[in-house]
Amino acid sequence: MCPRLVQFRNGAREKFPDWHNGPVPNWSAPAPNLMIVGLAPGLRGANRTGRPFTGDWAGDLLYQTLVKFGFAQGEYGQSSDDGLKLVDAIIVNAVRCVPPENKPIGAEISNCRPFLEATIEQNSSVQIVVALGGIAHNSFLTVFGVKKKDHPFGHGNEHRLPNGSLLIDSYHCSRYNTNTKVLTEEMFEDIFARARQIIDG
Repeated sequence: MCPRLVQFRNGAREKFPDWHNGPVPNWSAPAPNLMIVGLAPGLRGANRTGRPFTGDWAGDLLYQTLVKFGFAQGEYGQSSDDGLKLVDAIIVNAVRCVPPENKPIGAEISNCRPFLEATIEQNSSVQIVVALGGIAHNSFLTVFGVKKKDHPFGHGNEHRLPNGSLLIDSYHCSRYNTNTKVLTEEMFEDIFARARQIIDG
């Protein structure tokens, strides 16, 4: 469906034949209450390991935060066989294949949206959705056909969706955002503390 992404994956496969180099599947606990929506696999992260947010800086911050707030158990080791387990959470990406320079184009986001839509339908237990970044936010809203101008992206913004779930926005936990202090660990933890508060009632 996405020739540019296939070409990029094939190039990575030639250079790094031992890597996953394919669409990265969702990672989920049974009947999750929390859904985390990222942008796309990182070249040396999930594209290498085959598990969302595993193997790069974004995963370092995400998984330490999930463990802190009880959404994961174990110790994150930047590997899909590190023994880490999700608790009451599912992690998905708006785009399942690694894009050049971490920048999918509009057609690629649209092509992958049916997979996101199917994931939402299959996980009716989800109460809270955390969108990591504007692209994840917008792609998720498009699934529901709601107007983006009425649901603007902003760190900590909350939006009630037609299916009853609550969308909470966060800046993406990328190295760039944390290095530039666009996102601090405290800001990121606040998002998941809020999610935990709502789920626990």
